[in-house]
Amino acid sequence: MKNRIAAAGLAAVLAGGCGGSRATPPETKAAATGPATVDVVAVVEQPIDLTLALPGELDAFESVAMYAKVTGFVKTVRVDRGSRVRAGQPLIALDAPELLSQHAEAQAKLQAAEAQLAAARARAEASSSTYDRLKAASATPGVVAGNEVLQAQKAMESDRSQIAAAEQNVAAARDAGRAVSDMEGYLQVTAPFAGVVTERNVHPGALVGPVTAGNGGTPMLRLADDTRLRLLVSVPEAYAGTIAEGTTIPFTVAAYPGQAFTGRIARVAHAVDVKTRTMSVELDVANPGARLAPGVYCQVKWPVRRDKPSLLVPSGSVASTTDRTFVVRVANGRTEWVDVKTGLTSHALVEVFGDLHAGDQVAARGTDELRPGTTVSPRLIHPAS
Repeated sequence: MKNRIAAAGLAAVLAGGCGGSRATPPETKAAATGPATVDVVAVVEQPIDLTLALPGELDAFESVAMYAKVTGFVKTVRVDRGSRVRAGQPLIALDAPELLSQHAEAQAKLQAAEAQLAAARARAEASSSTYDRLKAASATPGVVAGNEVLQAQKAMESDRSQIAAAEQNVAAARDAGRAVSDMEGYLQVTAPFAGVVTERNVHPGALVGPVTAGNGGTPMLRLADDTRLRLLVSVPEAYAGTIAEGTTIPFTVAAYPGQAFTGRIARVAHAVDVKTRTMSVELDVANPGARLAPGVYCQVKWPVRRDKPSLLVPSGSVASTTDRTFVVRVANGRTEWVDVKTGLTSHALVEVFGDLHAGDQVAARGTDELRPGTTVSPRLIHPAS
């Protein structure tokens, strides 16, 4: 029994001695592992030439809502929705009987004013003749009293002033008559330009009248010039610096799949909308045959170019925390965080702005786990651009 216990104890001691001889101290294990290997990519410098898909909307080059300028009843409507009209073509005739009475009244006032002017001229001629005779007679002493000559002179001057007042009355009556005639002209509603009627809201017998401020009424007709269109595009602020007037821009519409149309940049707002952070741009679009319609949404192929080459890194190299955006640059085997701002995206690469240079090596996978000052072993890879 004692021999078996002793043998077991000896075996335990031998086993413990063997296990202790194979253990490696922690310092020796760390030295054998070495710095962690990190995949890095080189910062590239190349021109940016991209095409972005931006939404746009077509609008008529000219569009007007047509209201009545005078109160009256619709007599005839010569057009309907979809009618093509030329400039100056009559569209609607109105009937306003009260204008006829106003016209007759204006004519009567003009005739009365002209009669008053004729009477004033006759009185002025008579008084002038009387004054001339009295003045001639006063040359002989004792024939005419001097007071009579003075009274005749004052009467002549008064009658002449009456002529000036009567002439002003005639001019005012004529102006009033022309105003009534102009009002009568408003009874014929004509097209201000050539185009197509896109909306009709009245029929014969309807009572219509002028629209005052704050009284947004329904227009009788709506006319649009669709031979030329305006393509409205809201360009994001980041791309506003690449806008050049006169540039031809392609776009597509859902009604004609696979077919491209073009427009020319004609007007730029030169101001950014603070709510949407975009700049409004208008393109002129020729529309022969009226194939395109106002109100259609488009996909605009907007070109973006930089004046000089940009620095780019893989999008995965950019890391973000709550307070900063950065890439992990590896220099001399140690890591450092470089704050950057991102710009355009070109395929798998993203434009970056910061304290970087072409050829710098940055971690292929940006992460805050690579703390600044960490010793690493960089391994250069070549990602797809």
